[in-house]
Amino acid sequence: MILEIADFRILPGQQDAFEIAIRKGMAEVLSHAHGFRGATLYHGIESPERYVLQVQWATLEDHTEGFRGSPLFTEWRGLIGAFFAGAPQVEHFRSPPLAIA
Repeated sequence: MILEIADFRILPGQQDAFEIAIRKGMAEVLSHAHGFRGATLYHGIESPERYVLQVQWATLEDHTEGFRGSPLFTEWRGLIGAFFAGAPQVEHFRSPPLAIA
């Protein structure tokens, strides 16, 4: 499994509208992508315009080629792109993670 981490900085004062849009996008768009396994959104405390989205994909290509090359990506960006204060930072990580219990 591959973990995508997307770090978003949004325009000040747009948190409520962004959260509505990204939740809709996660439920109605992202979840329909081939290879999608799950997603979690985190909201920054010290930086209230910062959000971190973690998305689990079956393979790297499911995200980088399948999703990004599909009409779903255009729909996804249409829902959330207007809120961006800058380009999101996106990186991929291999699973499983190291954990301490």
